[in-house]
Amino acid sequence: MNVLPRLQFKIEQIGRIIQAGGVVAYPTEGVWGLGCDPWNPDAVGRILDIKGRAVDKGLILIGSDFDQLAPWLAPLSADQIDQLEQSWPGPHTWVVPHNGELPEWVTGGRDTIAVRVPGHPLARALCSAAGTPIVSTSANRSGRPGITDLLQIRLKLGLEVDAILPGHTLPGAQPSQIRDLATGQLLRA
Repeated sequence: MNVLPRLQFKIEQIGRIIQAGGVVAYPTEGVWGLGCDPWNPDAVGRILDIKGRAVDKGLILIGSDFDQLAPWLAPLSADQIDQLEQSWPGPHTWVVPHNGELPEWVTGGRDTIAVRVPGHPLARALCSAAGTPIVSTSANRSGRPGITDLLQIRLKLGLEVDAILPGHTLPGAQPSQIRDLATGQLLRA
């Protein structure tokens, strides 16, 4: 991962917080995100409470690369894998079939999961440090605009998260678009 050396310690520290069941805020391409270990129901529950979001909506998993996400996906064709890898890293979220081993509090009870390899190097480094894909959702209350700067994260959510990874969203970037891998249908622009 190509991150500033002075941030590497902080990234590793926050990776351990995720492993221990913590909820963290971190920059993504267009908005700040909230993340946690997807296999920790208490951590996921905290994120849903912070957002005021229903569990049946499902959540996105981000990974450091395709290989970190692949063990949780149903078998994909070579063309589908190529399509994913051509769009990553970047602000492209894909809804794909999962292998049935992901918890319902992440999938929303569906047989699909939204996955992404973010274009932001800090978000990818955080997944590497956690040693697992992490839940990723915008760091805002449901129905409210996304948060785009560090000061607002500290003011609005600083007391509700266990750690904040310092950094910035990428200039000019928008929240990720979401597409269905099987149909190509755009689900969110």
